[in-house]
Amino acid sequence: MSELTMTREYRLKFYLNARHYIIIGGTKGEVHPHTWEFALRIKFGKDEFAPFSTFEKGVEDFFNTYQNQVMNDIPPFDSVTPTLENIADYFAKELYEVIDNVGGRLVRLEAAETPTRSYMLNLEEDHEFSGIAVAESPKRVTQVIDAVLDEAIGKINEK
Repeated sequence: MSELTMTREYRLKFYLNARHYIIIGGTKGEVHPHTWEFALRIKFGKDEFAPFSTFEKGVEDFFNTYQNQVMNDIPPFDSVTPTLENIADYFAKELYEVIDNVGGRLVRLEAAETPTRSYMLNLEEDHEFSGIAVAESPKRVTQVIDAVLDEAIGKINEK
């Protein structure tokens, strides 16, 4: 019989109250509020005890930069459209470092803008963040938004 391997994990939730706007087809949308939910799955050594507060403090300090702010006014979102996906991609990179600095490993980040809309990132141990194309994301997001709008306008015109 093989030996059981055990790891320890925490799942912590954080809420970010902030505002943002997006630009669609060159037109700036209205600034509007969100309460984004971020759930972090954190692994740490099986023989270690790490109180929740070990991880909570660093993550809360990180989120305080954005709390009650307009995301578009804070780098990198002053040049990258602050969609849920772009925010989560950037936060994953930053939070990975925050968690690593206190002895844990961020293995999953789930970001939600509503109870029914979530975006998830799984972070492998050998994951390189160079794959997160923050600089390229606005073009792709614009393409997706344009396609969704075209489809919605087409459906309206059919009625």
